[in-house]
Amino acid sequence: MINNHFPTVFAVLVILAAQAAPVRAAEGAHIPEVPAVASPGNPAEAQAILGAKLLVCNTCHGADGVPRNVGTPIIWGLQENYLLKQLHDFQSGDRNNEVMSWMSTALTPAELSAAAASFSKKSWPARPVAAASASPPGTAAVCQICHQQNFVGGPAAPRLAGQRYEYLVEAMRRFAEGERTNSADMTNIMKAMAPAEREAMARYISGL
Repeated sequence: MINNHFPTVFAVLVILAAQAAPVRAAEGAHIPEVPAVASPGNPAEAQAILGAKLLVCNTCHGADGVPRNVGTPIIWGLQENYLLKQLHDFQSGDRNNEVMSWMSTALTPAELSAAAASFSKKSWPARPVAAASASPPGTAAVCQICHQQNFVGGPAAPRLAGQRYEYLVEAMRRFAEGERTNSADMTNIMKAMAPAEREAMARYISGL
């Protein structure tokens, strides 16, 4: 039987560890976590452990799906295949972010899939006041090939409509300057855009 206090205590411990991750980043290279796992044949315990781990995501991405920091992306309602790929990329090092690398290595392969499925099923957070979007930049048509009309996302690429401007413009810059390399198509497209074009795109998309 699982101790009734287990999920709460475990969540507190994991959250404290998550908050310590940036400190470890400053001290040196990332050390992969050894995922906490349930006792064999105990699905209830496994579910409790996964739930406690996913609570950590709220620290940055928000308990209501609205990130605490403007540079943190909205992940609620994003495509499951996209979320799973990003988690795998963080885990393998193909995408670099110290906190996310730590978090992804704290998940087992089965938990990676469950986490992606969980967040994909949540509703995209509504804005209190609808933002008026500007006219689409000339480069919008190129981006819509993968991100679909109105940037709602599709099988090949995630939703961008309503994503944070600060996150979008920084992600575009990182692709353009070769700091983020986990999508060859995005790297090539962003390299072909001037900084002003990327900023215009980010401004437009965030207002959708």
